Amino acid sequence: MPLNTQHPIVLSLQVGGKDVGQPLPAEEQLAMLLHMTDNMPLLDTPGTGTRVVSTPLSLEQAYTACGRIIRHHSKSFFFSTQFLPVGKRRAVRALYAFCRTTDDIVDMAEDDPARALGEWVRQVRAPAPPPDDPVLLAWHDTRIRYNLPSALVDELLAGVAMDLTIDRYNTFADLWLYCYRVASVVGLLSMGIIGSAAGAEPYAIKLGVAAQLTNILRDIGEDARRGRVYVPQEDLERFDLCDEDILAGVCDQRFRDLIDFEIARTRQLYDESWRGIVLLPPDSRLAIGAAAWVYRGILDKVIVNDYDVYHKRAYLSLREKIRLLPDLWQALRQLNREHRVS
Repeated sequence: MPLNTQHPIVLSLQVGGKDVGQPLPAEEQLAMLLHMTDNMPLLDTPGTGTRVVSTPLSLEQAYTACGRIIRHHSKSFFFSTQFLPVGKRRAVRALYAFCRTTDDIVDMAEDDPARALGEWVRQVRAPAPPPDDPVLLAWHDTRIRYNLPSALVDELLAGVAMDLTIDRYNTFADLWLYCYRVASVVGLLSMGIIGSAAGAEPYAIKLGVAAQLTNILRDIGEDARRGRVYVPQEDLERFDLCDEDILAGVCDQRFRDLIDFEIARTRQLYDESWRGIVLLPPDSRLAIGAAAWVYRGILDKVIVNDYDVYHKRAYLSLREKIRLLPDLWQALRQLNREHRVS
């Protein structure tokens, strides 16, 4: 979609003098989405067209299904959450399954993704979840059990809605809001589950942005095949690149310099978020630390793959993740000592 395309969910240059691609506040964005889809025929299952009603599930079955979703779609996150206590682990995995399903509705909808997402939002906001939908069933129980703020859930949904109409970002400041909504909010909701001390939120926000930037760099090729370029336009221009270069899979020295620049920015955010680990409960620090280290390791793999993010997916094997644990454990001990002294 061209940068100057207008859409009712987006504030354009012609509306209020805002930059192109600047999204509406979450509540307004979702209200507009629901208004747009009010008169459309409902989809029984978002993105699939028809739904076969099956036998109601127990909560245990629903949470188990969420665990399978995370194990299939994010082996890194599955690995990290293994270090959480059982109750926190299953709740965080329900949160991830909810986030993953929400994201897939836009990316994998067979028909109209706006309509699919609108119907999904209605189901998420319903007083009771469908008794045979494991993700909504487990997520509803988690949200109520931990009293997770509806405003944060709306921010997450609005972040996914941004993918309906925005596939370019002019500046890093513009991209920051998207990263906050689809990743930092997940961290804030996770802290609602695992707990945290006062002052932890800014660290969680930076860690979320770092993780989403890592996703963006890893998935440049996959996103390009969908016509999306998430690397800020100002950064492309800085290295004499343009959208067409990314869509064409250019991987020359200019591109390598661009990726080095983005990796350095992302590593700085990981560094700045690290001290926030001690503001989490002791039984959750290893899990969140492992998630941060594993995700940071993906940046190293991008370089090992000779910057080919178009054809090679950067990831850590299980053996490589396990090898991180001794150094991670020592780093956490050092961080705990420093925290006690201060």
